[in-house]
This record gives sequence, structure tokens and C-alpha cells, in this order.
Amino acid sequence: MHPYRSILFVPAHKPEWARKALASGADCIVVDLEDSVPAHLKEQARGTARETLAKLRAESDRVGLFVRPNALDTKTAGADLEAVVGAELDGLFTPKIRNATDVLRWETLIDWFEARNGAGGLEMIVPVEMVDAITNATEIAGASPRVGAMIGPTSEHADIARAVGYRQSREGSETLYFRSRILLACRQFGLHPLTGLWEDLADLDGLRAFADYGLQLGFRGQVLIHPSHVPVVHEVYTPSDDEVAYHAELVATVEKAIAEGHGAVRFRGTHVDIAHMEKAKDWLAHARLVRGESG
Repeated sequence: MHPYRSILFVPAHKPEWARKALASGADCIVVDLEDSVPAHLKEQARGTARETLAKLRAESDRVGLFVRPNALDTKTAGADLEAVVGAELDGLFTPKIRNATDVLRWETLIDWFEARNGAGGLEMIVPVEMVDAITNATEIAGASPRVGAMIGPTSEHADIARAVGYRQSREGSETLYFRSRILLACRQFGLHPLTGLWEDLADLDGLRAFADYGLQLGFRGQVLIHPSHVPVVHEVYTPSDDEVAYHAELVATVEKAIAEGHGAVRFRGTHVDIAHMEKAKDWLAHARLVRGESG
């Protein structure tokens, strides 16, 4: 999956919000048919979502376009996919997954509507919203090649908070264990690890600290619910020129040492060796993808 830094949600029945989301520069937009759409508007919202996706794709070929359909247990997920799966779509944000079987149920639906509607290569972003999903994170991550990303759960009021019963703190320590399980599952299967959302819309300093802590843990992007959060999250999750220069210099230094018959060398006052070089190469590969650079 593309290393999206920002995954911005917009309600499917409010297409004007989708235009604002695109203008914000978000890496990925999720058109939501689930929790943000009132029940009596869901059927109408499917058609609106289809039109919105076409308009967004016509305006931008770079933005990731996903849809969050309603959960499998609602028995309306098939109708959602029939309406929205098309060539414009990059994937689905698949809610309420508990285990690998749920992943395969979604995969079967995606296979069908992808072939029926002329789409291809659709990926799944899997949010971890249920206690079962935390326990089964590893099997979920490896259940299907369509799973491209998972989300380490954080929320003050949404599903995961209700399911677990914690009280959210500013530093987010109460969700560290949950997020760590999802992060390790992502690393094991090569998925894009995302952290959950920051709900205080006006507190941009809090958002920055929260995003930076996610980066510190090893996450590569974040779910968002407001366009004003995009620049802050992009700043945190975009490697800087100085960071790129540091890692490139480290690689060059160790490669030179190896050529001279040394396995380790002093670099900017610290000991580095081949393991440090390999980590730096991995970091640079990700950084270049995020920054839109080649090589």
C-alpha cells in the first residue's frame, strides 16, 4: 500500500466536505457510508458517494480514494459495494472485523464486485475496533493479500473505547498495548501501520504531540476527521531534508568502511555498523516514497 500519511474521513452524504478534503492536500480520502451517515440517508448516500468518487478522481490522480461501507452484520455491505466499487476506487476501509474469517468474507465480496464493476487491485484498510480484533491482530494481518494497512486503535468515545472501557488520557498510554500489537502485526506482514485519530479539533499542539508519539512508536500515518489536521500530520510524518541527509551519510560512511575492510566505524560520535546501515537503507526507501522521490 502507498505510505499514506493522512487518511481523512468525509461523510458520504456531504459531497462539499469531500471537496474540502481534497483541497486540504490529504494523502487519502475515505468516503464514509457507516457511522457518520444517519440511517434514513444511507441509501441516498450510496449514489452520492459514487458521484463524489468520480469527481474526486477527475480532479486528482494522486489522492487515495477509499470507502467505508457498513459492517457485514448489517447485511447492507453488499449494496454499499455494488454502488461504490469502480475504477476510481483504491480500496475499502472495512469496519468491525473481528478475525481472519471476517477478512475472507470481505475479500469474497470485493472479488465479486471488483469483477462485476470493472475495478481492480482494491486494498483493505482494517481498523481495529473490537476486543477480538486486538487479540487476533496477527491472523487478521496475514489473512489476505488485500489487507494493506491496519490501524492501531485510539479514541475517546468511539467503538474501541466502548469495547475496552478505558478512559483516554492526553498522552495515550492506555492504548499503548493495543497499538503495539497492531504495529507488530503490520511489521510481520509488511503492512502500512496507521495510528488512530485525535478528536480535539482545535488542539493542534496536542495533535502534533500525539502524532509525534505515533511516529516514535513506529507508525507511518494517521486517521483524521478534520482538514485542519492535515498539515500538522504531514509535517510530523514527512522526513525532513536533514533526516534524509543524515541517513544517506550514514549509509555512505559504513559502505566506505566495508570497502576498506572494516565492519564498524565511528559516525558523528557514535558507533555504527552493518545493522545500522541496513536500518538506514530501509528508512531512506520509505522516506523517498513519502517525499515522492526516486532512487
